[in-house]
Amino acid sequence: MLEKKKFSMEYEVNSSPKILFGFLNEPNGLAQWFADDVSYRDQIYTFTWDGETQKAKLLSMKDNKLVKFKFLDDEPHCYFEMEILQDELTNDVALSITDFATEDSIQDRRLIWDNQIQYLIGVLGA
Repeated sequence: MLEKKKFSMEYEVNSSPKILFGFLNEPNGLAQWFADDVSYRDQIYTFTWDGETQKAKLLSMKDNKLVKFKFLDDEPHCYFEMEILQDELTNDVALSITDFATEDSIQDRRLIWDNQIQYLIGVLGA
């Protein structure tokens, strides 16, 4: 089995951290850009894409700053994290994504994130 490697990306987002955060941790917000449908129960988020569901546990959350999920069927060291970064001088807001993928699928995962984040930016009207 190929080991998954950690990779990160950063996107500039014209939004306040508070507004952006709602799209990262609330099922309703996530369903507008991340998955077709999202439900939440007992610390477990259920994401649905094209009729397929995947369950993820919320590992950590810092208000208006960060959410970290782990897919239940993924390898123990793997997770995905969305962190809101704000430049202290310019107040520019960026969204940092950390995820794991096998060497040969990192490019595909990056493209998926690129598409999702573009969609998020569209939803935010940013």
